[in-house]
Amino acid sequence: MSDSIDLRNCSIEELEKLSVQLGEKKFRGKQIFEWIQKGIEDIDEMTNLSKNFKNKLKKVSYANDMDILKVLESKLDGTRKYLMALRDGNIIESVMMKYKHGNTVCVSTQVGCKMGCGFCASTIDGVVRNLTSGEIVGQVLSIQKDIGERISNVVLMGSGEPLDNYEGVIKFLEIINDPLGLNIGMRNITLSTCGIVPKIIDLAQKKLQITLAVSLHAPNDEMRNKIMPINKVYNIKKLLDSCEKYIKKTNRRVTFEYSLIRGFNDSLDNALELSQKLNGMLCHVNIIPLNEVNERNLKGSTRERAYEFQRILKKNGIDATVRREMGSDIDAACGQLRKSYIERAKNNEYCELK
Repeated sequence: MSDSIDLRNCSIEELEKLSVQLGEKKFRGKQIFEWIQKGIEDIDEMTNLSKNFKNKLKKVSYANDMDILKVLESKLDGTRKYLMALRDGNIIESVMMKYKHGNTVCVSTQVGCKMGCGFCASTIDGVVRNLTSGEIVGQVLSIQKDIGERISNVVLMGSGEPLDNYEGVIKFLEIINDPLGLNIGMRNITLSTCGIVPKIIDLAQKKLQITLAVSLHAPNDEMRNKIMPINKVYNIKKLLDSCEKYIKKTNRRVTFEYSLIRGFNDSLDNALELSQKLNGMLCHVNIIPLNEVNERNLKGSTRERAYEFQRILKKNGIDATVRREMGSDIDAACGQLRKSYIERAKNNEYCELK
């Protein structure tokens, strides 16, 4: 126990083991878990633990793994974008979105990203490291405490590739699903991947009732190769085959994310080709007018074109929706706020972010 333990990173079983190691009864681990999942940030707030035990805990562990640096709130729809500092000084961001069915948090799973997708701000400077499961949990807990309302839905769609941090993400899912914790149902969780085929197959074996969202963004390999380097390793056929295996194992439909890039992948012929690729699959297509990134020379399609694209898909038997635009006045696309903050820090510009 030489390294300080992040209590948010611990399962009940791990906390029970820690309690016994500290000379306490095993059931204390469950009490610690419940306090952490209530969002306490100071071990002294655990009122049903003795002062002596809390002092022991403080010597080997901590309850808060991040601080909120900045919050931007959309005047259009109440979307809130969070910039958070981790204990090692790294910066991440998360987004909270309000829907009729409840509050949804979009979490990051890595500091940066190494996947190199041509339309994304998160990947521009590469990946620094994986987030621990506790740091992913911490995003949900910090935002829930900040807004004073329950978070009922989680999407792993922020910075980073979740399946590139497979073990950390699986543990995160188990922690937030625990009935003694946040108790967020698996069906209220969406995991987005750019298409790491072996990990999709591994995930299928777990038979979790989460929604798998696959970033497709092109109807053929020639186009997808240009914007998604992962396609040169796992092409569309391999990707769709893994999705079929996922559907068969879990009996859950797969969502395909398709960002419309003006003049590149948004023609009606592209929609028809996509329909043919997905024909007969238990799936849904989420059409997204591209969030433009300053460093990328790509333009988003109009919403009118998005609805035309949707009509072609539906006409050909593919269930499709056009994603509702959230937080458009605060650059809610992942990676943008973090990148702006880091650039200002490099230039010693510690003024307020606009």
